[in-house]
Amino acid sequence: DELALTETLDMGKPIKYAKGVDVNSAANCIRWYGEAVDKVYDEIAPTGRNALALITREPVGVVGVIVPWNYPMIMAAWKIAPALAAGNSVVLKPSEKSPLTALRLAELALAAGIPPGVFNVVPGYGPEAGSPLALHMDVDCIAFTGSTRVGKQIHVMAGQSNLKRAWTELGGKSPNIVFADCPNLDRAVEAAVGSIFFNQGESCNAPSRLFIEASIKDAFLEKALKLVPDYQPGNPLDKATTMGAIVDKVQMDTVLRYIESGKSEGAKLLAGGEASMPVAGGNYVLPTIFDGVTPQMTIAREEIFGPVLSVLSFTDAAEVVREANNSVYGLQAAVWTSDIN
Repeated sequence: DELALTETLDMGKPIKYAKGVDVNSAANCIRWYGEAVDKVYDEIAPTGRNALALITREPVGVVGVIVPWNYPMIMAAWKIAPALAAGNSVVLKPSEKSPLTALRLAELALAAGIPPGVFNVVPGYGPEAGSPLALHMDVDCIAFTGSTRVGKQIHVMAGQSNLKRAWTELGGKSPNIVFADCPNLDRAVEAAVGSIFFNQGESCNAPSRLFIEASIKDAFLEKALKLVPDYQPGNPLDKATTMGAIVDKVQMDTVLRYIESGKSEGAKLLAGGEASMPVAGGNYVLPTIFDGVTPQMTIAREEIFGPVLSVLSFTDAAEVVREANNSVYGLQAAVWTSDIN
């Protein structure tokens, strides 16, 4: 309860998801790697009779970890758990927008018996805390989740320092393709709507480009619009809320600028498209759906990181696969069809 409340107060996600998804997922991740500690062995690689190849598993040393604000606990667990399980020491730099659960995790780690100095948390802004970590000659590996722009800088800093290994998971503009032979249209609609509006759309893998085969587009959108009222923004501390607040005003203004660009470039607004104020002083954006989007529009090309869905139609399978892949991002994709080929 404490961790969930802290996460919600920090970045605005609904309390029921902070507890049911974020806290549980972080705990399960840490538990899984804890269980794996004595079950992942060295290997002997298959070779000819005149050679011997051994694969040994050794800690790399000091692992620097930089995580974003959208899933602070989950992203931290994904990185610190395997790093600690492999015998490394970790320095975690949480986002300056959501540092509180990381600090609490450090306290819990000490209480659980992690030796002092093995798991460390250093909050701060990127230039003051993140960059020194990526540039440090005694950091042997840097793991980062966040924007593509910063990810590029991380790789440059790794090269400028000790050529440390850099593991980066960056932005996304994930395509979600629904063919007319989709075996369960209702399920596809629920997934398309629920996935883009979950966590206020603040997910790097959010399926923000929805490609629908033209012959089923009207039926699909009719069903989708009926689900939009289920995702109206509300007080994140209310257990009934399914979509909470945008993390801060800077991000809300960014989302609203993208919405205005969609309108000005000729996309058809079907739902939302503006800020909301269910709680005084909060940063909320209505769930937004644009139809008539073309691949050249800004909202179809750039990562918005908000509750904005761009709908594109298609008639040809080869064409839609080409357009889905026509992106500078490459994180996730989905295809709904009865024809696995």
